[in-house]
Amino acid sequence: MASSRFVVTMLLSFLFLFLLSSPENVAAAPYTSLFSFGDSLADTGNLLHLSPETNRPPHYALPPYGETFFHTPTGRFSDGRVVIDFIADSLGLPFLPPYVGEERNESGRRNFGEGANFAVGGATALDDAFFKKIGLFNLTPNISLDCQLNWFKEMLPTICQSSSECKEFLKSSLVVVGEIGGNDYNHAFLGGISTNFIKSYVPNVVSKIGSVVHELIGLGAVTLLVPGELPKGCSTAYLATFISSNQTDYDPETGCLNWLNDFAKYHNSLLINELNRLQKLHPHATIIYADYYNAAMQFYLTPDTLGFKEGAVVACCGAGGAYNFNASFLCGYPPTKACADPNLYANWDGIHLTEAAYKWLAHGILTGAYTNKNLNIISTSFKATS
Repeated sequence: MASSRFVVTMLLSFLFLFLLSSPENVAAAPYTSLFSFGDSLADTGNLLHLSPETNRPPHYALPPYGETFFHTPTGRFSDGRVVIDFIADSLGLPFLPPYVGEERNESGRRNFGEGANFAVGGATALDDAFFKKIGLFNLTPNISLDCQLNWFKEMLPTICQSSSECKEFLKSSLVVVGEIGGNDYNHAFLGGISTNFIKSYVPNVVSKIGSVVHELIGLGAVTLLVPGELPKGCSTAYLATFISSNQTDYDPETGCLNWLNDFAKYHNSLLINELNRLQKLHPHATIIYADYYNAAMQFYLTPDTLGFKEGAVVACCGAGGAYNFNASFLCGYPPTKACADPNLYANWDGIHLTEAAYKWLAHGILTGAYTNKNLNIISTSFKATS
């Protein structure tokens, strides 16, 4: 007899396939603008614009990045669209321009009336100074969550001229804060910092996320979506880095590393508590937790059911090995090469997901299957991949 978890996964999978086959409709939602904060899971080009021009472009500025939808690299860390793109599409809004981008209107000013993206690849919740203090010096400076919040404050006067006018404008905005915090741990885990020490500062990371959510509400935001951590123990990069001969380290159903997934669940439990505290403090606002962890776990529990025929933990773009990931050879640089069909994979480059996987995450959030409150978006049909 099938387990109850398998039955739930099958039902969600059928819903996902139904939505993909549904005709495209116009989104009916109370949001006329969209703003995004976070890291490479949401970046639509900020880090690319921040990267200095050199003879060797960053790997994510090279093919095969962007090949599935945009047919050219855009600064997104995927073969195509990421979650924030699908959210924008469902709202009937254009893809979010990176705040650091160069686009200007006829008057020479940038127009963010329908939204902007402040997320930057590699960004952390905590500031650079903290990581320098613990011996990590190779982080990109001035892209932390506080820096992104300062960009947001810098942008607001280009849209609204007074505090009351800005609050009125933000009433109809959806503000997505994250995913953020993952790099606070990634830099440390991959930099050799002990697990116990990393766990000791999880409350600081969560507190920083909470303080930014609190400040955004003070500025006028009333609907905020805050995603949690992905299942870190299922990440291709981590599986390749922390290979263990002890089979008890692995979940027999998924092949994921238990101790890293337990860590991600610990972060998420503290984040949920913080968001509940903030919701009580700001009853007029709607703070929505997006459960990226359990949405993504479906990739690893039943990859075939979701169309990931080549599996969920093997990277599409890499240079070989058990998981097709080697930190010395990043996707975009030789000798790496991409798989023939990224839609058959959940993992793109070892660290980030494919467009197909991000589409699943987006459906889980937009349909309310993996949120604690509904976003009130009626249409969740997306533009077809072209």
